[in-house]
Amino acid sequence: MTLETLGHEDGEGSVQVHLDPSLDVGTAKVFAVYGKGGIGKSTTSSNLSAAFSLNGQRVLQIGCDPKHDSTFTLTKKLMPTVIDVLESVNFHSEELRPEDYMFEGFNGVQCVEAGGPPAGTGCGGYVVGQTVKLLKQHHLLEDTDVVIFDVLGDVVCGGFAAPLQHAERAVVVAANDFDSIFAMNRIMAAIKAKSKNYDVRVAGVIANRSSATDEIDRFASATGMKRLGHFPDLDAIRRSRLKKCTLFEMPDSPEVDAARDEYLRLAKMLWDGVDALDVTPMKDREIFEFLGFE
Repeated sequence: MTLETLGHEDGEGSVQVHLDPSLDVGTAKVFAVYGKGGIGKSTTSSNLSAAFSLNGQRVLQIGCDPKHDSTFTLTKKLMPTVIDVLESVNFHSEELRPEDYMFEGFNGVQCVEAGGPPAGTGCGGYVVGQTVKLLKQHHLLEDTDVVIFDVLGDVVCGGFAAPLQHAERAVVVAANDFDSIFAMNRIMAAIKAKSKNYDVRVAGVIANRSSATDEIDRFASATGMKRLGHFPDLDAIRRSRLKKCTLFEMPDSPEVDAARDEYLRLAKMLWDGVDALDVTPMKDREIFEFLGFE
């Protein structure tokens, strides 16, 4: 990036900088997955990556959380992060090989963990940028159909914002409860601010870990959001994380089969293309009054 600013502010109190043109992802369809911390973004991202691959697409998943646990159900292990391997060569990226930081997971899904600086010492956005730069240098995006950024839950930091500079569509994962819908509203506002200067647009919400979707649907109707998919709170999904595998590797059952079909349907819908949503997020006080039961 350069320090030269664009002509428009990227939300009140902040100024957006130009994205380095050399960091353009290319022709792949790029999705960024957001949501409140602990809501199941990594589980959703990994199963969605698996579904894309089973539908025939070449998939790259990039974990953007310093915890670097986005892709372990695909690879069956915690992988070295980009920041770790860069540090090992004193940040001389020309000394790295693709196999140093990219690993093949379930059904050929390529997996990268960006990682992050030690707590309180730096910006995760820098690491995301360096990750894309490495992928471009090694021509690893040229044979990719779908890129999924699995993003940390903090709305305010650079690590949160960086994938929005590359993504075409942003997807929010939310449960049918106050906290995750409140967080979704703020995420929508952040994405809408980024859309002033970048191509990213809101695609919709995936309801997760919820038997019902009434509160999500009511909020969506009021703000222009759209529910794209629904995954109930299945114990098989929880156990798949413990077994370090995707849902597609779990024993068959009617519930598991239904969830697999939903992931495959969702992947096909996203691949075929979903309309950009013109969302209208609520003010914090407004959504506080809006949510909940009388």
